[in-house]
Amino acid sequence: MKPFLDKDFLLETETAKKLYHEAAVDMPIIDYHCHLSPQQIAEDYQFSDITEAWLGGDHYKWRAMRANGIDESYMTGNKPAKEKFLQWARTVPYTMRNPLYHWTHLELQRYFGITDLLNENSADAIYEKASALLRTPNTA
Repeated sequence: MKPFLDKDFLLETETAKKLYHEAAVDMPIIDYHCHLSPQQIAEDYQFSDITEAWLGGDHYKWRAMRANGIDESYMTGNKPAKEKFLQWARTVPYTMRNPLYHWTHLELQRYFGITDLLNENSADAIYEKASALLRTPNTA
């Protein structure tokens, strides 16, 4: 069985693999559908933790959490960031076969170097690692 999120994720033909690995892999990402504020991006805003970056304004994640029976206070309320993240982690396994599942794990892998699947059991370690990376000043 092919591993989940390997180097050829979603690349089904030899042509697709060649185009991606030989031409596109190092190209800048242009995301026309981003839930981060353009102002925050322009100002190189430093997020305090992964909850702020991921759940701060992502109505798709909120909708999935609501469908999973999570109380609204974990999306738009004043619950602590780590508790909000834990509720998202509890929801992620139920998003399988939804782009949210793939996006979550692609972002963890590509931006944080985390290859573990996000769920209730892995949430604490993933929260700590990703949040620590976000709090590290960008020196590039």
